[in-house]
Amino acid sequence: MRAIVLLCLLEVAFGQDAQYDWGGPADVDPNVANACLTDQGSCGCCLMQQQMHRMTTFFNTSLKALEKELMETQSVLNNVRASRSAFSVALNNADRITCFGPFHDDRLIAYKNVFINLGNNYNADTGIFTAPRSGVYSLALTVYSDAGSPGNSLAACANLQVNGQVMAGPRDKNMQDQEDSATIVVAVQLMAGDRVSVNLPIGCFLCDDSNHYNTFTGFLLYATD
Repeated sequence: MRAIVLLCLLEVAFGQDAQYDWGGPADVDPNVANACLTDQGSCGCCLMQQQMHRMTTFFNTSLKALEKELMETQSVLNNVRASRSAFSVALNNADRITCFGPFHDDRLIAYKNVFINLGNNYNADTGIFTAPRSGVYSLALTVYSDAGSPGNSLAACANLQVNGQVMAGPRDKNMQDQEDSATIVVAVQLMAGDRVSVNLPIGCFLCDDSNHYNTFTGFLLYATD
């Protein structure tokens, strides 16, 4: 008796929506329709099986779509992780103050003490950072110099440049200060392959030791390609 009641309830529940599937109208299986005409007892079971088939198809399709989106998201995330870039370096790591310059010509500064070089895009031999991908980068430069004694000429100056073009540059030349420092921080749009470096102008000199007064730092804020 309970089985008959259950079949009737299923027939009412599924029979009302038999003409629709998850995406809209659906054709009713003629075999099921014929079964309902010839065998009322099995009609509810047939309708239930048909509805279960529709549900299985719907969920399988949804699962495949979700799996595709997950793979695409993982690919984007892996690409972002692979292109992470950050570096921070200091002029040297000497036990006592050691100066770089002055020279009779402009010189690129090769910062030798590397704090971090995520992505290996900074070259400690040349002092050049090469942008791995197009995006907005944060760049910071701190310069420090020591004239050695009062009355000597101080020339703390350097130029932050991209592809050889000066972007910004702190400069302090005088005979009043024995030592001085300056810092600049900029956000710039770089293209993949752009070369960022620090240039020491003629007559300037920077001094550093293990306290790391002279630093050069950069990192990718967000990519634009």
